[in-house]
Amino acid sequence: MTEKLTLGKNERLKSRKLIEQLFSEGNKFGIAPFRIFYLYKEEKKMLLQFGVGVSSRNFKKSVDRNRIKRMIRESYRLQKSTLQNILREKNSELNLFVIYTGKEIPVYAEVHNKMKKVLDKLYSIINPSV
Repeated sequence: MTEKLTLGKNERLKSRKLIEQLFSEGNKFGIAPFRIFYLYKEEKKMLLQFGVGVSSRNFKKSVDRNRIKRMIRESYRLQKSTLQNILREKNSELNLFVIYTGKEIPVYAEVHNKMKKVLDKLYSIINPSV
């Protein structure tokens, strides 16, 4: 049976408390044009939460910001299954926040390729033995 590729309500990072904890206690790395903040916890529950942000300094129109966020979310939604499977095996929790730092509206293919690199790096951080 095929797995549903959804980004449900419980997978979105919306809690202000969790986001503040992520930025203060979490780790970060950059893969242009993204800045990634993540907080990995080895707990007794499988949870993968994701958030995305785009600077209003670089994109004055909300239409442009929302378009970029939609592209990032869609790319993540289609590629997150490997990361979810690893978290399920390890019974771990990962909070992830992606900030787009580019100055131009990207093409979807570019966002998709960069998101694959981001998820591969997270995969290697969570599972260093592979």
